[in-house]
Amino acid sequence: MLSQIPIKLEKVSKKHVDLEILRVAVIAELDAISLYEQLAAATDNEEIKKVLLDVAKEEKTHVGEFQTLLLREDKQQVEELEKGKEEVEEILE
Repeated sequence: MLSQIPIKLEKVSKKHVDLEILRVAVIAELDAISLYEQLAAATDNEEIKKVLLDVAKEEKTHVGEFQTLLLREDKQQVEELEKGKEEVEEILE
């Protein structure tokens, strides 16, 4: 689980710090989603399962928020995501 920032921000150029912060935030949210969904799958208590899955859903919203900010700041990321989408579509035709 992500409890520390996996990079040393002081070593990142000032130009890229915000991008790295947003990427770490996305990673943390994805990690939380995975954890909550695994815990939900492990319990037989339907109330606990329901709350864990609801929290996981909220974390997915957070991913969208951070990703939106990242894509506003990093145009290369937008281009590469589009290329990735096109490659998958080509493979699946």
